[in-house]
Amino acid sequence: MTARGGGAASGGAAPRDAASGGPAAHDAASGGPAAHDAASGGAARGPAAPVVVIGPMGAGKSSVGKRVAKALGVPFTDTDRVIVREHGPIPGIFADRGEPAFRALEADAVRTALGTGGVIAVGGGAVTHADTREALTGARIVLLTVSPEAVAERIAGSDRPLLANGGIDAWQTIMDERAATYAELAHVVVDTSRRPMSRVVDEVVTWLRSDSSDSSDSSDDTSTTTEGAP
Repeated sequence: MTARGGGAASGGAAPRDAASGGPAAHDAASGGPAAHDAASGGAARGPAAPVVVIGPMGAGKSSVGKRVAKALGVPFTDTDRVIVREHGPIPGIFADRGEPAFRALEADAVRTALGTGGVIAVGGGAVTHADTREALTGARIVLLTVSPEAVAERIAGSDRPLLANGGIDAWQTIMDERAATYAELAHVVVDTSRRPMSRVVDEVVTWLRSDSSDSSDSSDDTSTTTEGAP
């Protein structure tokens, strides 16, 4: 697990490494957490800020997000499910209206979910839309990563529109295109490749509780300093 903006500095790899399958992803996959202090990066967030789970298709965002929400006793929203419920199957939206129209619907679903709070799992491409990225400001963002080998098993037979003609090669191309954006947004990175779901969930919950505590302490310190200023 790789954390920033509240993690203790220990010289670990940056979130970008984990998002692209570099050293940090290896540390997480092997159970060796690597904390990275990036105090200068990321938006200010409070202990009650919504939790948004991002990452490539097949990383387990919905499964992990649902279990994290249950552990924390907060609502869970899967924006893909919201879109399907309100607008129909996602492949049909892509075919009939195109990806830009889908991303706009997705951005609306994300904004609505953020208003509800709790834990929110978004689609793999949600972060490619500028409105969605702006809406995520102030949220606590968990990036789930997964190796190509592990995801190949998970997406076998998938009807996801962006994989229609390319399979795992298409997945890797899409991942490479989005890796920098994932890394830029993430506050913590957790690899899910061939790891027990319970362990992944425990790591995310532990980080969130630690982050909430750190945010509260930081808020208290800032308030005290401000009140004491001339």
